[in-house]
Amino acid sequence: MSGKYIYIALGAFLGVLCSLVSIFSFLIVTCLFLLTLAKLKKFKQSQIVLIILIGFIFYLKGEWVYVHNHSKLPPAKTNFYIEYIKDPIIDGNLLKVQGKEQLYNEKVLLRYQINSEEEKQLLQSHSPYGCICQITGTLKKSAVAKNPNGFNYQRYLATKGIFWIVDLQQNPFHHCKPIKSSPSAFVKQLRYTGINYLEKNFPSEIAGLSAALIFGDTNILDPELLSDYQRTGIVHLLAISGLHVSLFIGMIFYIGLRCGLTRQFMTNFLLGLLPVYVLLTGSSPSVIRSALMIALILIAEKWKHHLKLLTIDALSLAFLLYIFGSPMIIFDNGFQLSFLVSFAIILAAPKILKRQQGNGAKMIATSVTAQLSAMPLLLYHYFQLSFIGIAANLLYIPLFSFVYLPAVYVLFMIQLLTGTTPGILIFLVQKTIELSNKLIQVLGNVPFTNFTPGRPPNLITILYIILIVSSFYIWERGAYPQKRVHVFIIMVMLLTIQPCWNWLNPSGEVTMIDVGQGDSIFIHFPHGRGDYLIDTGGSINFVEERWKEQARPYEVGRDVVVPFLNAKGITKIDKLILTHGDMDHIGGANSILSELKVKQILMPSVTEPSETEQLITKEAASQGIPVIKVSSGDNWQQGENNFYILSPKKNFTGERNRGSIAIVAEIGGLSWFFGGDLDQEGEEAIIRQYPNLTIDVLKAGHHGSKTSSAVVFINQIKPKAALISVGEHNRFGHPHQEVLDRLAAVKAKIYRTDQQGAITYLFSRGNGTFLTYLP
Repeated sequence: MSGKYIYIALGAFLGVLCSLVSIFSFLIVTCLFLLTLAKLKKFKQSQIVLIILIGFIFYLKGEWVYVHNHSKLPPAKTNFYIEYIKDPIIDGNLLKVQGKEQLYNEKVLLRYQINSEEEKQLLQSHSPYGCICQITGTLKKSAVAKNPNGFNYQRYLATKGIFWIVDLQQNPFHHCKPIKSSPSAFVKQLRYTGINYLEKNFPSEIAGLSAALIFGDTNILDPELLSDYQRTGIVHLLAISGLHVSLFIGMIFYIGLRCGLTRQFMTNFLLGLLPVYVLLTGSSPSVIRSALMIALILIAEKWKHHLKLLTIDALSLAFLLYIFGSPMIIFDNGFQLSFLVSFAIILAAPKILKRQQGNGAKMIATSVTAQLSAMPLLLYHYFQLSFIGIAANLLYIPLFSFVYLPAVYVLFMIQLLTGTTPGILIFLVQKTIELSNKLIQVLGNVPFTNFTPGRPPNLITILYIILIVSSFYIWERGAYPQKRVHVFIIMVMLLTIQPCWNWLNPSGEVTMIDVGQGDSIFIHFPHGRGDYLIDTGGSINFVEERWKEQARPYEVGRDVVVPFLNAKGITKIDKLILTHGDMDHIGGANSILSELKVKQILMPSVTEPSETEQLITKEAASQGIPVIKVSSGDNWQQGENNFYILSPKKNFTGERNRGSIAIVAEIGGLSWFFGGDLDQEGEEAIIRQYPNLTIDVLKAGHHGSKTSSAVVFINQIKPKAALISVGEHNRFGHPHQEVLDRLAAVKAKIYRTDQQGAITYLFSRGNGTFLTYLP
């Protein structure tokens, strides 16, 4: 079976997919796979039976994991005995740490709100390992995704075997007793100590990069810098990859041989060192993959007279071992990308890479291979690709491999051995890192370098796979007359198939995005004829003491609205309508302006705009975006859809909520009322001016507060449906029961974001239906 272990790995993977994703869909895929092996690959009957048997074994393992992947902890439990299993993360005044509850042998995530700067300093110096701690706290479920394509934190934790978050009432290390430290805990302690040592003894630029490249920890890197790495398509360089592991193991092997040790001794030593190195570097999927491959190759070297193992076989066996030990790992982004790209590069090496002349050409071919193979996964998880990634990788892969990696190891060893590091070395490395970081920032903001078609539908994903496989097939072939034409056609199709699908889609939508306690409504017209955003949501951030400030505070525009739009392939907003100046309605506008192209901003015509409105106007002016102050009587048409502004009056003076833009729109065969936080007095003024006004869908004012949705207003417009954008368990008690009763009295169907997540009206040709993201 030499060279054919990849087919066994695929059979095992399909078995796990049948158990954990969909047995019907992937059973069909499995049958097609086996038929292909029998007809095209001419596999023997015994080989087919072997693949079926292994696939069935992995199916059973997946079923076993699925059945047992649930919590055993009683929800009412408040007292716990915890052994900490991961490094604590302290961000501002919040501490998070993973632990294992000893009585139920179950992992939990613990959160603690730090009370003082002194306590924070004490916690930062405290080791979490080698003890059992008695703690008191409340079990809570983690957040679920409440918007389409949103990050589902609850599902993410469940794949790691974590089902509860424990909100602590006291210092998590207060009541602890020492226990005999296990070898793994000892190595984790070394890692934790090493990261803290770097942070204390080196400038932040060097410490952050050193922690990433030596210990696989990116928590002390600047979050904005991490975002620049992601936009540039080189964030993988901050993860310890197969190249890093190979360089480290190769260096140890070479030093051992130069010291006079035998190859046999060094092979055995490295087999023992690899598990330690995996723990020391954070046990990421890329490190585990590399370590398994190297271990298998070393074992094959020991038994070279009995075992022949090709590189592709080593990768396939590593894949088999990994998913058998942890089937849920198939849902991990890092696992998926690490193995997929590795398989692609190894399979491309014999023909594509070997044919390239010179190291530069080989690097370009390798980078293109990696980008092409990863394309479907990158679009699925991150909704976009970086065109500049190939060029950035050509520059930064050598920089990281041959400058940064040796430099941080040398600095670390000098500091450990002598207790100090020459200032000239610190200066040179620090300035090099600063310059490269500035270049990354520039590259990450180069216009037209990001391709954002959104998350592809399943059919488009299948077409992507077919086109990518075809491109590799053509690339592998030698020269032939139509080769360039075929390559050009495939590349054009890869870049246009999804944007064309988005444009051809005959459906439009009105979606109330779940932004918590705020408002944000997205309107998309069929065939790409326009995209509107009414309000952006926003987080109210209070001025905190410096020690309490988080490195990257949650910001609803950046963290919710922009990903929601990117997932749909939206990179341009035709009208950004900001109903009034409250932060929970327009606080996310700056993120929208920085991440998307906005063609026009509408604001209410008021004499005293809020400070936030003034800042948005200033930013819009710097980008050349027209800001239009609208008032009652303004209107426009978007295809078959009409929009009418009912309030405020021009140059309105008065309470801010009463000055909200109120819009009546005809969209998708229904009439809609969008009124921001318009209060009862404002609503009553509208029905006095428009006594025959009726509405199909009401966006309830002020999140269902009883200061809006007046009885006379509701009784006149008689909405058939009401949308309430409200935060879950909000401190205001929204929506108020009186408002719910008023809406129920006119038999309006009530939709609430706190209970149902995002609410979408999907329409085509004047007809549509309401869909809620949560049942």
